[in-house]
Amino acid sequence: MHSGSVTTPFGRRPMTLGQISSQMAAKAIKPDAVAHKWQVFQHIREARELIGATDRGLAILNALLTFHPETTLTGDAELVVWPSNEQLMARANGMPPTTLRRHLAVLVDCGLIIRRDSPNGKRFARKGRGGEIEQAYGFDLSPIVARAEEFRDLALAVQTEKKAFRVAKERLTLVRRDIVKLIETGIEEHVPGNWGRVTQTYQQIVSRLPRSAPRQLVEDVWQQLHELYVEIHDVLESFVKNENADANESHSGRHIQNSKPDSIFESENGFREEMEAGGNVEETDNVRSLPKRELPLGIVLDACPGVRELTTGREIRHWRDFAAAAELARPMLGISPSAWREAREVLGEQHAAITLAAIYQRAEQINNAGGYLRSLTDRAREGKFSTWPMIMALLRAKLDAQNSADTDAPHPTDPVDGVGGMRVSEALLKTLRKPRA
Repeated sequence: MHSGSVTTPFGRRPMTLGQISSQMAAKAIKPDAVAHKWQVFQHIREARELIGATDRGLAILNALLTFHPETTLTGDAELVVWPSNEQLMARANGMPPTTLRRHLAVLVDCGLIIRRDSPNGKRFARKGRGGEIEQAYGFDLSPIVARAEEFRDLALAVQTEKKAFRVAKERLTLVRRDIVKLIETGIEEHVPGNWGRVTQTYQQIVSRLPRSAPRQLVEDVWQQLHELYVEIHDVLESFVKNENADANESHSGRHIQNSKPDSIFESENGFREEMEAGGNVEETDNVRSLPKRELPLGIVLDACPGVRELTTGREIRHWRDFAAAAELARPMLGISPSAWREAREVLGEQHAAITLAAIYQRAEQINNAGGYLRSLTDRAREGKFSTWPMIMALLRAKLDAQNSADTDAPHPTDPVDGVGGMRVSEALLKTLRKPRA
């Protein structure tokens, strides 16, 4: 027994409650009711998912409607058509018999047509002496007239939903575009802020969207992005107001306080402290006295192991592999294309990649990676920056952490054997053992 059906003791196919409801509606049809069959059919097509109809079923319904000679159907007219299966299959683009029977049942279940079976199950019409039809057995199209207003309302609801969905997607596209532009502006204009974290927050929100998302999810994501947009916009607007208030004051050391306590933007007071902490070695070392040979790739990878995480399983065997991995870190750090291009022009491709990998390794300690890179680029242009001290500082920090963790037994990565399994020179070990300035 099927759910929602009424069985009979006569061995025939059970009649569903939906079919009974359709028959009741057909009996209650007003004699003066009028419906344009093709207009109603269009409404049914638009609302087919709400009605439960299939595309094949609608092809059959279209064929059935062609068997009624009138375009305008009325409640007092004969609305039964009796085509054979062969005729229906021909007008339904050669549909196979089994498919025809299955989708005819769907039309009946949806209440779009009603079966009017003859005693022997055949479809035919009995005519009177004057040629008028006295009794017809086949498919009753009266639901097309009886439910015409219902189908129109369902089609209107579908159209309204489609419009709302289209508007939601357009709004989502616009806010995504605006956020990207604001982030680029903040980076390009050196506005203090953790732009790498802002970019990651944006990407996390957008990642919630599958390839085909329902309207409610699209609107939820839009709401989150809109809040992010407002927050970024407020920070940029506050920065502009502060700049206009005192045009003579440099913005590089100014702190922009966001009114939201849980803002993704952080104070830039620590930015100068971070640059000073990371720049002590660069400031105190004589760049001209540093080794003239290039940094070995193995030592750089030892100092910047985080860059390996960006290669998604691929090994870094050559400098070109290293540069490609470092390139992936740039957008994650919120570094603008122009800042990266300038760094490569001044430092060279290899040393720019090393610098970027080192910044990525210390990303949690650097609030403004783009500003930091520009500062290092400016100092390199003046001959005051080299990647050697930066890498040495990272290695020294790594060794300090290892020594503090185990001061008794030799560690597998003890500098006697090398750093991270790589043998290094005595000169490099002396550099690493030097007390910090």
